[in-house]
Amino acid sequence: MVKGTSRRVIVVDSPDPKLFEQAIFIVKNDAFSQEGVTSQQVLGEACRIARSCAAPQIVRPPLWRRVPLWGYAAVLAAVAAGLMAWLL
Repeated sequence: MVKGTSRRVIVVDSPDPKLFEQAIFIVKNDAFSQEGVTSQQVLGEACRIARSCAAPQIVRPPLWRRVPLWGYAAVLAAVAAGLMAWLL
């Protein structure tokens, strides 16, 4: 908790309201003292970060599900040919 200090904050409504209502960003004191930085740019950056955090995470399926069916058929054919060659 901050006591005795005034801070600038940006409150952004959550793009995915299922879990969160708002995102609160505490702006650095020297953020606006840099040349060329406007309040619109800072607000846009805060919105971009909030959207990227709420974006769905891509879950990759396991390797055995990513191999096409013909890949399994090719491996099976190679094993069968090797077994036949070994038996002869």
